[in-house]
Amino acid sequence: MRFGFGKLATASREHSVSAAGNGQVQDLLVIGGGVNGCGIARDAAGRGLAVTLVEKGDLAGATSSASTKLIHGGLRYLEHREFRLVREALIEREVLLRAAPHIVWPLRFVLPHHKGLRPWPVLRLGLFLYDHLGGRRILPPTRTLDLRRDPAGAPLQPQYRRGFEYSDCWVEDARLVVLNARDAADRGATVLTRMRCLAARREDGLWRATLRDEANGATREVTARALVNAAGPWVGEMLGAAGQNAPARVRLVKGSHIVTRRLYGHDRCYIFQNADGRICFAIPYEEDFTLIGTTDEEFAGDPAGVAISEGETAYLCRAVSDYFRQAVTPADVVWSYAGVRPLYDDGASRAQEATRDYVLTLDAPEGGAPLLSVFGGKITTYRRLAEAAMARLAPHLPGLGAPWTAGAALPGGDFPWDGAPRLVADLRARYPFLAPALARRLVRQYGTRADAVLGEARSMAALGRDFGAGLTEREVAWQMREEWVREPADLLWRRSKLGLRIDAAGQAALAGYLAGAAERAGRAAE
Repeated sequence: MRFGFGKLATASREHSVSAAGNGQVQDLLVIGGGVNGCGIARDAAGRGLAVTLVEKGDLAGATSSASTKLIHGGLRYLEHREFRLVREALIEREVLLRAAPHIVWPLRFVLPHHKGLRPWPVLRLGLFLYDHLGGRRILPPTRTLDLRRDPAGAPLQPQYRRGFEYSDCWVEDARLVVLNARDAADRGATVLTRMRCLAARREDGLWRATLRDEANGATREVTARALVNAAGPWVGEMLGAAGQNAPARVRLVKGSHIVTRRLYGHDRCYIFQNADGRICFAIPYEEDFTLIGTTDEEFAGDPAGVAISEGETAYLCRAVSDYFRQAVTPADVVWSYAGVRPLYDDGASRAQEATRDYVLTLDAPEGGAPLLSVFGGKITTYRRLAEAAMARLAPHLPGLGAPWTAGAALPGGDFPWDGAPRLVADLRARYPFLAPALARRLVRQYGTRADAVLGEARSMAALGRDFGAGLTEREVAWQMREEWVREPADLLWRRSKLGLRIDAAGQAALAGYLAGAAERAGRAAE
């Protein structure tokens, strides 16, 4: 079965670009191309609104691509009695698993028990709540492990003799953002990347925003009935650009991760509690690697320059070395990343204790256009946040449609939650020249839209130049046309993690290809 989505996507983009370019008043202008901004844009477009989303860099270019890649309730939040947040997130696990089974899939987490943790019965009760608080239907329940006999105990030091195993889910975080933007565009929204909002002002009951194209410096103006500030770590800066005072209760918290070569052979994850009370995960990553994180540190400065520190790298290495038989050192790190979370300051004394719940503020003076600002939030609950945002804006947007995203698949996700292996087999049957690993990657990235990426190709040669790891010209062209790729990092480190596999020569060739395509597009636009 083929899925011909290419014409639909192209047609919708032409419509949305023309709508943005002819001075049409938008219902909603969303500032920020992270998961919250793209989720709100998608929700709004699906309710029939005219929507423009503006992102000064790449989609998911900051916080939303720097997560631990988990769709989870947050086991540790139970300890802080954030039951509403945990319940909402646990419900969303299976909503998102059904909506995007190509980029969301189940994981099992092993929690080794030791005397530094809460007593065994207390932890068992907490995991019982975790199993049942969100109405789990798909994911398997918690079980106890004898780590002396279970394979999960083999990589651990011998003093860890028993533990628990429970369920959560993985997500390709940056792809989640891109797919929300793609769906928004397919539903008529305009998505403008590398476009900075310089200023916004209220005038005649509308917002008038001045935008600047970061590629050529050209400016344009967009008029909208409502403005959403989903600028993430720059939420305060955007409030200033809109002539508002930034609230004092914004807390920037830095989280960093490291990636090593694969540390163990099985497919389960570990959750470790450190002596300082923080949680650290070790997760199988991109088949041949292990992801370790995260840290929680107060952050000051420009979030655009955030990077992991030597101290954070050493901390994460020590954290997992306290559990694994084989010590992990900074020399084992093959890649690292860091991001800044814009949390709402709830007065917690330590960064790791600050709430991850979201807070929405609405400024809607009588006779003036509304401004909704987004603070905090977890990637797991972005869809619910978008619904809450639309509920707050509904009185100002007459004719707004009903909520719809709870049962709607994201692009490429229209197949059963456990159907990826079958989809891979079907793809290889239609394209027998694909190596098994490449077919799996294409399904995990594009789901049912993998056919549209490959088109009528009947050989690898027909897909054009291979930049490495099976990344071909055909796929790069798709990413540019359908997923807003402009620079190598967009593709190598956000829409995929092929930067871990493609060598320097391949990355340089990709950079040259993208630069040439941009130059050709610029000449065509003149």
